[in-house]
Amino acid sequence: MKFSDYYVVDELKANIDKQGFKRPTDIQFKSIPAILNGEDVLAIAQTGTGKTAAFAIPIIHILHSRKMLKRPDGVKCLIMAPTHELALQIENVFKTLTKKTRVTTFCIHGGVDQEPQKEKLEKGVDVLIATPGRMFDLVSQGSLDLKRVEILVLDEADHMLDLGFIKDIKDLMRHLPKMRQTLFFSATINEKIKKLAYSLVTNAIRIQISPKDPVAKNIEHAVAFIEMDDKRYFLKHLLTEQPDKKTLVFVRTKVRAERVKKAMASFDISTETLHGDKEQHEREAVMSAFRGNDMKVLIATDISARGIDIPDVEYVINYDLPESSEHYVHRVGRTGRGDRKGQAISFCSAEEKELLAMIEENLGKPIHRIEITKRDYEFTKAETIKKEDDWQALMQQAELDNEAWEKKKKKRRK
Repeated sequence: MKFSDYYVVDELKANIDKQGFKRPTDIQFKSIPAILNGEDVLAIAQTGTGKTAAFAIPIIHILHSRKMLKRPDGVKCLIMAPTHELALQIENVFKTLTKKTRVTTFCIHGGVDQEPQKEKLEKGVDVLIATPGRMFDLVSQGSLDLKRVEILVLDEADHMLDLGFIKDIKDLMRHLPKMRQTLFFSATINEKIKKLAYSLVTNAIRIQISPKDPVAKNIEHAVAFIEMDDKRYFLKHLLTEQPDKKTLVFVRTKVRAERVKKAMASFDISTETLHGDKEQHEREAVMSAFRGNDMKVLIATDISARGIDIPDVEYVINYDLPESSEHYVHRVGRTGRGDRKGQAISFCSAEEKELLAMIEENLGKPIHRIEITKRDYEFTKAETIKKEDDWQALMQQAELDNEAWEKKKKKRRK
């Protein structure tokens, strides 16, 4: 079946065609008809399969058609997302697909001034994409009325639960009409998620796209055994070997992200970081630069592992192993998007072998090993240490030169 065969408004079909979408993915093929029919949907599908378009396309058709009937103003569709980055990405998809339709879209999130958001809401929007914190702020202030919501979407619901938003989600129900269509999208499913999902939906259509291997087939992923203190040398080696590849490096903490950035700077490798301590405008600037090829290497915590569609990421490096197999799948899923090929490599130290065993157990098979001979290991390490020592010597010399210059300035003043 082709998108041109779907019974959706012509404006939407034209927008889909402009994006080069010809045939729906599995999750789109199974979700779109059910949503168009007004069914509640519980959809589980691995990352990179086109989940956003799976709900965006039918929602835009439904709301465009209803607006032709002069329905009352107010937010008609509320989409909840766990992070700023994902919320902005969803907004971008909707804006692309709503061109020349009657549907208006807006995104609210924390980290920015509330006043412009309030002004926009007063003018009226049909589709509101929101992160939980800012949404509840505006509801409590009386600036956001959700009584006319007809469609609720929870996207990346498993990640929302990981971030502790379960109470917020339950509180949200008090502000929404009981008669509504609820769409629940997630990349993974467990008993906790299942319990929450079935408390929100009514006779839902369950759709699960779950291949035997949760990692997409067009992603080659492997692991190399590298000690914790040596990881920076091997990261430098990989980045130097492939300077033109857009690379996403995942670390476990914010502090680690900044340390790795500093280590790469010592090798004259330009990188940027993305983590929760960044201001919103900084995060947006970093993501914009990475998406637009102004930056080749991004070092990130798991804040950007979920649901973020960054075009043309060719390489994912797990500098630190994640603490769950779900995070592993989401991290490596940042490459190999759609029909593109992708590569991912994980560094595993002695301290992380238990994490590796857990990830492999949940994946149901071992991850391919990259064998590094003792000679190659020591050569890579020694070669990089020399470069690092040279850089440190230059920095020390620069400090000495600066001190000498300051002394000369003081003498002149005297």
